[in-house]
Amino acid sequence: MTTPNTYASDVEAVDALRDAYKALRAEIGKVIIGQDQVVKDSLISIFSNGHCLLVGVPGLAKTLLVNTIASVLGLSYNRIQFTPDLMPSDIIGTEILDENRHFKFIKGPLFANIILADEINRTPPKTQSALLEAMQERAVTTAGTRYILPNPFFVLATQNPIEQEGTYALPEAQLDRFMFNVQLDYPSFEEEVQVVKNTTSNYNPQLNKIISGEQILEFQKLVRRIPVPDNVLNYAVKLASKTRPGTPEAAAITKDYISWGAGPRASQYLVIGAKCNAVLNGKYSPDIEDVKAIAPAILRHRIVKNFKAEAEGISMESIIDSLLKG
Repeated sequence: MTTPNTYASDVEAVDALRDAYKALRAEIGKVIIGQDQVVKDSLISIFSNGHCLLVGVPGLAKTLLVNTIASVLGLSYNRIQFTPDLMPSDIIGTEILDENRHFKFIKGPLFANIILADEINRTPPKTQSALLEAMQERAVTTAGTRYILPNPFFVLATQNPIEQEGTYALPEAQLDRFMFNVQLDYPSFEEEVQVVKNTTSNYNPQLNKIISGEQILEFQKLVRRIPVPDNVLNYAVKLASKTRPGTPEAAAITKDYISWGAGPRASQYLVIGAKCNAVLNGKYSPDIEDVKAIAPAILRHRIVKNFKAEAEGISMESIIDSLLKG
């Protein structure tokens, strides 16, 4: 496939990204049945140079999804199973004394393009922080030496929402490092029939690499260059501002049910996510509907409900829905 920087204009490059996305969806669909929005959100986070938190009960193919995405993108991939006894050196790497009595750094599993952080809430805060620092800096430091992680670098973390024994909840400040919080739901009856049919037979699809790491980096730069109308930019910032209690922009539902709102990073991700969503839908500039389309996945882990909301059983989804309609 031709790389984006060989195109005569950004318009041609946008068309190329849209076509690549369609090809990726078709290839991923050989393995992943349904979960269309989850797949789209995961790819948006990658093309936006963000990280993604996948939340769902066991058995919804979270690990298979990440593995499949890595295969069709032609990227290196490591899965890290987070456990209570996992130490930072287990994921970053460690120094050893070689045969010449010199210290040598042995890279840990974090040195790959795509990292699946499986059950991230099962490891203590010290190890969580080591991962989240790498997510922010795209580099790790050990024994005073800084090591740059591969580029592109994405963390797709999973979390089980129903099994809380032996878990360490991610603090809000750490959750903010994730661009998206994607909720996985059960498949429909027809989708589950197809899943069972495929997984209980000799069905073994061969996945093709659609784009390369170099192309992903070029597409990331392209998304940044997409122009944003002032009304869309203002809507994104206003939407984030409406979640902040105690401010003039706070919505009525915010004053009633929210104790802490989304920070400026939410506004940034709303804009960059809207750009990418627009491109993948074949548009050359985002509109307000593109912001609304990606807003739930960006806001749901950046808003903290108050006691009143918990007592009255007000869900985060209903709060966000009200903010989008307001």
